[in-house]
Amino acid sequence: MAEAAGLQGSERPRGRWSRRAAALIAGVPLLMAMVQFPAAPEARAAGPRTVDVSIDALTPTVPKKDDTLTVSGTLTNRSDAPVTDAHVGLRRGQALTSRSAIDTAAKRTGFSPGADGEEIKNRTQKIDKLAPGVSRTFTLQVPVKDLALGNDGVYQLGVSLSGRSGDSSYEQVLGAQRTFLPWQTSDVAKKSQLTYLWPLISSTHLTAETDADAEQTPVFRNDNLAAEIAPGGRLQQLVALGKDLPVTFVVDPDVLASVDAMTKTYKVEGPNGPTAGKNQAVAKQWLGQLEEAVKTHEVVALPFADPDLASLAHRGKEVPSALGHLGPATTLAATTVETILGVKPRTDFAWPAEGAIDSSIVDVATSGGAHNIIARSDSLQENDLSYSPTAARPIGGGNTAIVSDARLSTAFEGDLSKAENSTLAIQEFLAQSLMVNGQEPERQRNIVVAPQRTPSVSQAQAMAAGVKSLVPGRWAEPLNLAGAAKATPDPDANRVVPRISAYPSSLREQELPTAAFEQIQETQSTLDDFEPVLSQPARVVTPFGNAIMREMSTEWRGDEAGAAAFRSSVRTYLDGLTKNVQLIQKSDATLSGRSATIPVTVQNNLVQGVKSLTLELTSSQPNRLDTGEPQEITVDGGHSQSFKFDTTANANGPVQVTAQLYTSEGKPYGLPMTFQVNVTEITSTIMLVIAGGVLLLVLAGVRIYLQRKRAGSRHGGEGTDGGEDADGTGGGEGPGGEGADGGSGNSGGTDDGGTDGDGPVQPGDPEPDTGSGSTDPSGSGEKVDR
Repeated sequence: MAEAAGLQGSERPRGRWSRRAAALIAGVPLLMAMVQFPAAPEARAAGPRTVDVSIDALTPTVPKKDDTLTVSGTLTNRSDAPVTDAHVGLRRGQALTSRSAIDTAAKRTGFSPGADGEEIKNRTQKIDKLAPGVSRTFTLQVPVKDLALGNDGVYQLGVSLSGRSGDSSYEQVLGAQRTFLPWQTSDVAKKSQLTYLWPLISSTHLTAETDADAEQTPVFRNDNLAAEIAPGGRLQQLVALGKDLPVTFVVDPDVLASVDAMTKTYKVEGPNGPTAGKNQAVAKQWLGQLEEAVKTHEVVALPFADPDLASLAHRGKEVPSALGHLGPATTLAATTVETILGVKPRTDFAWPAEGAIDSSIVDVATSGGAHNIIARSDSLQENDLSYSPTAARPIGGGNTAIVSDARLSTAFEGDLSKAENSTLAIQEFLAQSLMVNGQEPERQRNIVVAPQRTPSVSQAQAMAAGVKSLVPGRWAEPLNLAGAAKATPDPDANRVVPRISAYPSSLREQELPTAAFEQIQETQSTLDDFEPVLSQPARVVTPFGNAIMREMSTEWRGDEAGAAAFRSSVRTYLDGLTKNVQLIQKSDATLSGRSATIPVTVQNNLVQGVKSLTLELTSSQPNRLDTGEPQEITVDGGHSQSFKFDTTANANGPVQVTAQLYTSEGKPYGLPMTFQVNVTEITSTIMLVIAGGVLLLVLAGVRIYLQRKRAGSRHGGEGTDGGEDADGTGGGEGPGGEGADGGSGNSGGTDDGGTDGDGPVQPGDPEPDTGSGSTDPSGSGEKVDR
């Protein structure tokens, strides 16, 4: 029209102007059909559109010559004007010649008669008036022979709606959608070997907490796992669909351990504390289904809890011992799968997030025992190859990169709950797999598909439909992951592992921070110090060791707050357990002599005993008060034990004493406990007075003895009197005899007052071995007797 306006002002003859104007006007309908076309549906493109055309089903997905193709879908008027005189038809577009051509066609939003092809005649369906906002379904059936398909390959197939919109006086294409039709008339000589990974992975569900009962009833963060394994749930569907497909199960053993825990008594965290779980039957049913499925499938076990290898390589390596968890996680993986499912899994495969690798990730993966690293072709990219090479690539050091195909691996991502999106994803997956085979028909290659780690139910169903369409094997045949790893590598394929700097920034932003690994290390150190003092360490080490592995899971990507909350909960619970073994605060004591026994009480509120701890008293002034030797202690679960220290005072006055528990390695355990000892030693003046008194008594006794002896000499013949005097004195009724007896009685009292001869029992001191008692300090003004 702009061109017509320009010509109208020219000096050319009127006849010539009229002919050109007529030609322009005649071309308007074609021009309008090209520029007023509605963009493809939301699943494939964005932009203005009049009628939204969706292809909800296409059968058969891979037709044969004698088949009838059935295409059904939905039409929705997105404009403000009604659509009239409309019909929907099928268009067979051009044959596509490359994988990139499929990508381009999938993204294209414009309508081009040349690219989209002519409408198949006599195979259209009339559509009644379509009011604004109204939707209507359609179904088209076309014999495959009417599509006039030529050579084997991938063809573009489109559905278009043509009609009038509003007051338009001519028909135009108001909406269109396109998909792909794989066309293979016979089996190929060299079929592609396709390896499809089938992941059974979930987020973290178990906490570190267990009940104090003999069974150690586990506590779950929530009951979401029950929903995943229940009929129709995500994990249930993956098992139900995968058991009949030629796939390799890739399992996170933590899922198995968690479901196995649900088969017994378990609890679930709630706002008012843990409550009893009720899904034992569901858990048993799911495990039974999986056990049956894996009998005929290869099983690959990831390290326990699926640790984030990239986070460990980029952030964890800065924290000592962080990488030390990977080896035990691999060992635990094998044990868990073999114990629960009764099959021996492969544990020599590592699967970094999104298949993105670099040299540091490869180093971390191999340090944990994996010599086969599942990468993706958008990470380990090809340089000059015009075809997709075999997945296996030797990358040095006896290690192999299993490079999955990026297009096929990402084919079933996004929201596939809509039938339209699912149908388009299936057809594009089949088209790409056929195009791979067509690239080098004389060369047999192995192609690996590593989909998203946790596919939804709709994604899993679409994946299953795609794999199932390949089962007849016209151009592909199945191969397990072990076979893919052993396949002969393509000598021209890229084997250079990307540098660390090449790792995608979008993925790096999702990694666990270094601070997370520092917190994990602190928790592990606390657990290491706690373990030696326990009489039954497995009750604590096992649940906490597993929880620490879960703190490094790949499934925390995208949930930084959840990861931090989980780490905090594990550490808080562990600290709470360690504080159940503590010293009971002691009040100030009085030492009335040069030596005495000071009791210190250790309380153990754990259900199991503690051992290998040393209790030590330290005097702030050793020259004034010697607190004795450290003591090794053992306290039964749920008891308090009093330990007594022999002390020696050398001077009067207050002295601060600190009690501290130590592990066998000499590390302080728990908080120290301090109290004051006031020494009140007997003075030298009092001792002189006492000594003088004793001397006077002795002198008095000697004087009396001499007097009586002289009197006896004067009355030598009066033996009776003398005998009476002698008997009276020998009877011990004098002060000396009474004093001796009294002294003996006091001594006996002192011996009886001790415990097993260790020293006197102090007022307010607990019994030597009691049940768990109060942690309140002992009474004020405690006196420690000699």
